[in-house]
Amino acid sequence: MGLLDSLGLGGALKGALGQVEAAALPALINAVLAKTQYHDLNGLVAALQQGGLGPQVQSWLGPGANLPITEDQLKAVLGNAQVQEFARHLGLPVDETLKLLAQYLPEIVDKASPNGTLKPT
Repeated sequence: MGLLDSLGLGGALKGALGQVEAAALPALINAVLAKTQYHDLNGLVAALQQGGLGPQVQSWLGPGANLPITEDQLKAVLGNAQVQEFARHLGLPVDETLKLLAQYLPEIVDKASPNGTLKPT
Protein backbone atom coordinates (compact mmCIF):
# COMPACT_ATOMS: atom_id res chain seq x y z
CA MET A 1 0.00 0.00 0.00
CA GLY A 2 1.39 3.38 -0.99
CA LEU A 3 1.27 6.61 0.95
CA LEU A 4 -1.60 7.89 -1.18
CA ASP A 5 -3.63 4.77 -0.51
CA SER A 6 -3.12 5.15 3.24
CA LEU A 7 -4.36 8.72 2.95
CA GLY A 8 -7.37 7.58 0.94
CA LEU A 9 -6.07 9.31 -2.18
CA GLY A 10 -4.57 6.44 -4.18
CA GLY A 11 -7.54 5.61 -6.36
CA ALA A 12 -8.49 9.22 -6.90
CA LEU A 13 -4.96 10.20 -7.84
CA LYS A 14 -4.49 7.25 -10.13
CA GLY A 15 -7.72 8.07 -11.94
CA ALA A 16 -7.39 11.84 -12.08
CA LEU A 17 -3.87 13.23 -11.71
CA GLY A 18 -5.01 16.46 -13.30
CA GLN A 19 -7.42 17.09 -10.43
CA VAL A 20 -4.87 16.85 -7.65
CA GLU A 21 -4.76 20.14 -5.83
CA ALA A 22 -1.42 21.81 -6.38
CA ALA A 23 -1.41 23.00 -2.78
CA ALA A 24 -1.29 19.41 -1.51
CA LEU A 25 1.55 18.28 -3.77
CA PRO A 26 4.49 19.94 -1.97
CA ALA A 27 3.54 18.29 1.32
CA LEU A 28 3.01 14.97 -0.42
CA ILE A 29 6.35 15.16 -2.25
CA ASN A 30 8.13 16.10 0.98
CA ALA A 31 6.46 13.21 2.81
CA VAL A 32 7.74 10.81 0.17
CA LEU A 33 11.20 12.44 0.08
CA ALA A 34 11.50 11.96 3.85
CA LYS A 35 11.39 8.21 3.20
CA THR A 36 14.13 8.29 0.56
CA GLN A 37 17.85 9.03 0.44
CA TYR A 38 17.05 12.65 -0.43
CA HIS A 39 15.28 13.35 2.89
CA ASP A 40 13.61 16.57 1.65
CA LEU A 41 13.21 18.91 -1.31
CA ASN A 42 16.66 20.40 -0.68
CA GLY A 43 18.22 16.96 -1.09
CA LEU A 44 16.35 16.26 -4.30
CA VAL A 45 17.27 19.66 -5.76
CA ALA A 46 20.93 19.09 -4.87
CA ALA A 47 20.85 15.70 -6.60
CA LEU A 48 19.30 17.22 -9.73
CA GLN A 49 21.94 19.96 -9.80
CA GLN A 50 24.77 17.45 -9.35
CA GLY A 51 23.22 15.27 -12.03
CA GLY A 52 23.62 17.94 -14.70
CA LEU A 53 20.26 19.70 -14.45
CA GLY A 54 21.66 22.89 -12.93
CA PRO A 55 20.18 25.24 -15.56
CA GLN A 56 16.69 23.85 -15.01
CA VAL A 57 16.99 23.98 -11.22
CA GLN A 58 18.37 27.53 -11.32
CA SER A 59 15.39 28.63 -13.40
CA TRP A 60 13.06 27.20 -10.74
CA LEU A 61 14.92 28.98 -7.94
CA GLY A 62 15.35 32.30 -9.67
CA PRO A 63 12.95 34.82 -11.13
CA GLY A 64 11.42 34.31 -14.54
CA ALA A 65 10.09 31.31 -16.38
CA ASN A 66 10.73 27.79 -15.11
CA LEU A 67 12.53 25.56 -17.57
CA PRO A 68 10.81 22.20 -18.01
CA ILE A 69 12.28 18.87 -17.05
CA THR A 70 11.51 15.64 -18.85
CA GLU A 71 10.64 12.27 -17.43
CA ASP A 72 13.77 10.85 -19.07
CA GLN A 73 15.97 13.52 -17.45
CA LEU A 74 14.53 12.72 -14.04
CA LYS A 75 15.01 9.00 -14.50
CA ALA A 76 18.59 9.49 -15.72
CA VAL A 77 19.54 11.58 -12.68
CA LEU A 78 17.58 9.77 -9.98
CA GLY A 79 18.22 6.28 -11.24
CA ASN A 80 15.80 3.42 -11.69
CA ALA A 81 15.95 2.22 -8.07
CA GLN A 82 15.10 5.66 -6.65
CA VAL A 83 12.29 6.19 -9.15
CA GLN A 84 10.86 2.80 -8.22
CA GLU A 85 11.09 3.69 -4.53
CA PHE A 86 9.30 6.97 -5.18
CA ALA A 87 6.59 5.16 -7.14
CA ARG A 88 6.16 2.60 -4.38
CA HIS A 89 5.68 5.31 -1.75
CA LEU A 90 3.23 7.18 -3.96
CA GLY A 91 1.36 4.01 -4.86
CA LEU A 92 1.67 4.83 -8.56
CA PRO A 93 3.28 3.13 -11.55
CA VAL A 94 6.79 4.35 -12.39
CA ASP A 95 5.68 6.12 -15.57
CA GLU A 96 2.95 8.03 -13.71
CA THR A 97 5.41 8.96 -10.96
CA LEU A 98 7.86 10.39 -13.48
CA LYS A 99 5.05 12.24 -15.24
CA LEU A 100 3.86 13.73 -11.94
CA LEU A 101 7.36 14.84 -10.94
CA ALA A 102 8.21 16.27 -14.36
CA GLN A 103 4.96 18.21 -14.46
CA TYR A 104 4.90 19.62 -10.94
CA LEU A 105 8.48 19.70 -9.61
CA PRO A 106 9.45 22.99 -11.31
CA GLU A 107 6.45 24.77 -9.80
CA ILE A 108 6.90 23.17 -6.38
CA VAL A 109 10.55 24.24 -6.20
CA ASP A 110 9.68 27.70 -7.53
CA LYS A 111 7.02 28.26 -4.86
CA ALA A 112 9.27 26.85 -2.12
CA SER A 113 12.02 29.34 -3.01
CA PRO A 114 10.44 32.81 -3.09
CA ASN A 115 13.77 34.54 -2.49
CA GLY A 116 15.86 32.34 -4.76
CA THR A 117 16.76 29.75 -2.11
CA LEU A 118 14.75 26.85 -0.80
CA LYS A 119 13.26 27.25 2.62
CA PRO A 120 14.67 24.72 5.07
CA THR A 121 12.29 21.83 5.64
